[in-house]
Amino acid sequence: MTSAPGTGDARAEALTAFAARALSTAAHSTREVPFSLREVPFSPSESPREFPFTLAPASADASFRRYFRITPETPWHGHATLIVMDAPPPMEDCRPFVRVSSLMRDAGLNAPAVLAEDIAQGFLLLTDLGTRTYLAELDAKSAPTLYSDAINALVRWQQASRPGALPPYDEALLSRELALFPDWYVAKHLGVTLSATQRNVLDSSFRLILDNNLAQPRVFVHRDYHSRNLMRSQPNPGILDFQDAVEGPVTYDLVSLLRDAYVEWSEEQQIDWAVRYWQRARTAGLPVDADFSGFWRDFEWMGVQRQLKVLGIFARLCYRDGKAAYLDDMPRVYSYLRRACERYDALSPLRNLLVELHGGGS
Repeated sequence: MTSAPGTGDARAEALTAFAARALSTAAHSTREVPFSLREVPFSPSESPREFPFTLAPASADASFRRYFRITPETPWHGHATLIVMDAPPPMEDCRPFVRVSSLMRDAGLNAPAVLAEDIAQGFLLLTDLGTRTYLAELDAKSAPTLYSDAINALVRWQQASRPGALPPYDEALLSRELALFPDWYVAKHLGVTLSATQRNVLDSSFRLILDNNLAQPRVFVHRDYHSRNLMRSQPNPGILDFQDAVEGPVTYDLVSLLRDAYVEWSEEQQIDWAVRYWQRARTAGLPVDADFSGFWRDFEWMGVQRQLKVLGIFARLCYRDGKAAYLDDMPRVYSYLRRACERYDALSPLRNLLVELHGGGS
């Protein structure tokens, strides 16, 4: 018997039908998986033998995507559980996920395999990387191993880079991300209307940040390589939420990892892990600065861009999408931003503006 995730949800019913069709087709086929449902003709008049399973919510993310965990009554091609993604068109597009999954798996990384797809409806059947996120597993004892594994995987991902395989993380995209800060964090969250002088300071600071970001060597970039999207699995780590991957600045994913919006480590520990990445990256022939101090400066300036963006995104998730829990993580992100701005003279106008916007406090 197949159970659907709730009643009265038309997409859930369509998703259940997709999963039933995929599992039944493959269960009684001699073909190997993964395969595309578009490659396995199925006539509506046919009634394939049902492959019983249950379907329950697995997780949701900051977009319109939802994930459900399939538990077959008996293992399906060796899988005790599977994941089905619901990415409703036109808000979401499954094709980037499929493309990046293939790139990651070709690089030897543990990303979900796409077992079946219905791009028109926005459904994907995926392998399940489990339930043990880095965020839930990290502590002082586990962190050295988990971060070492994450750094090794990051180096492999960057080594796989090739021009034209992913969209560029260009000035237009970086600028759109920065615009989230005044539009959502300043205007909506702080309730402040910028004066002409304050807007000029922000625009000048954005220009400096962009100049640094765009000058950095370019590699494959996951864009959200952090503790909520890394799973403790075998092989470790499992990697999720990569559909927005681009080709961009070499420091970006390391910033996401070490200046995580959801978990914080001392700056001494961040530097230690950054040095370990930098050494491995140089050995692997990646285009990092030959001097660690130059690499660290690029890391921090890339972090400023990301932190401004994340503050805007978290505010938008709260005030537009009703996801107020993201407000709890804003102080951590703001702290990263403020401390980085304090260390560079060129960013002191931005630091002073931040103080003004927060009423002279920290």
